[in-house]
Amino acid sequence: MIRFGPAGIPLSCKGRTLKDGIEDVHNLGLTAIEIPMVRAGTVERYPEEEEIGSCIRELTGGLVVEIIRDDMQISDPKEPIEDDDILLMMASGVADSYGSLIPIGNMARRLDVKVSLHTPYYMDLGSNNELTDRCINNIRHAGIITNALGGNVVVTNLGLYKDVQDTDETDANIIENIISVMEWWKDTGIRTKLGVEITGRLEAFGSLDQILELCDEVDGIVPVVNFPHYHSRTRGSLNTAADFKDLLDAVEPYCKDGIHTLFSGVEHFDGNERRLTPIKKGDLKFEPLGEALADMKHDVTVISGSPLLEHDAMYMKVIHERVLTKRVVKAIRAKKKDEAVAAAADDEDD
Repeated sequence: MIRFGPAGIPLSCKGRTLKDGIEDVHNLGLTAIEIPMVRAGTVERYPEEEEIGSCIRELTGGLVVEIIRDDMQISDPKEPIEDDDILLMMASGVADSYGSLIPIGNMARRLDVKVSLHTPYYMDLGSNNELTDRCINNIRHAGIITNALGGNVVVTNLGLYKDVQDTDETDANIIENIISVMEWWKDTGIRTKLGVEITGRLEAFGSLDQILELCDEVDGIVPVVNFPHYHSRTRGSLNTAADFKDLLDAVEPYCKDGIHTLFSGVEHFDGNERRLTPIKKGDLKFEPLGEALADMKHDVTVISGSPLLEHDAMYMKVIHERVLTKRVVKAIRAKKKDEAVAAAADDEDD
């Protein structure tokens, strides 16, 4: 199945909650949504007296993601809260509380809307400083939230190189930190996949080869195909259906549960993305991807990262359906032609 959806709550949605966004996506005839984790900061607070003995999933006073106890971070949503605990709460969460994530996720499945989440766009897992610690926590909290929603993938970048001439130390730090994150991921029982996205700048970790090597080295990682990023990084290489098909074929062996992708127009120069644009602008065209998707037997989700969000998601869906319709019509015409030829041959035999 090929799914299309916006990177965020649709612009036309009257409500601005995640629940409103999922319902609106469904009403627009779309089947996916990627939630941007824009404000990922956390604040600490002490539990109220009436919250003692309850667990995270039962709280209603904000989106609490973890319990801090004796300098340990406890992520189990069923762990009872104790007197001396500190609650770690999202300063601006994607929902009102942890408990509300579960019914929202159930609603998304009923409406057949696949949910994913994107971590903050500036990430640094290569420097091993205080910022790195915050970025690792952002990925962990994204995993907790997406898992509660029943989402399929957390999408993330991994960081920039401070010196593009000396990348070995940064690469080693990134790999070490991702291994640590995935060990925690497994120990916590998170079923959601962690997707590492192709990046759009040469000074950022995230070429296709780097990501596939990381997937080979670290269990639980899947590649995420950001088409405008790849197009920028490879200086405008995506031009034909075969170009898109080759890229999708390269990541398919790593994506047993479906390939997660993002598409938009893009302005780029000398191997670096300048900005994302509406699909009809720039030199990256959707029509060849529509042709490539028509040949795919694997499930693919295409998220619209365009400034027009749902408008361009619907545009891609229409183009893809048009490609499929043309192929069906062509097949019917070919079948009728073959039948006519066969009938004419039978008449001559008679």
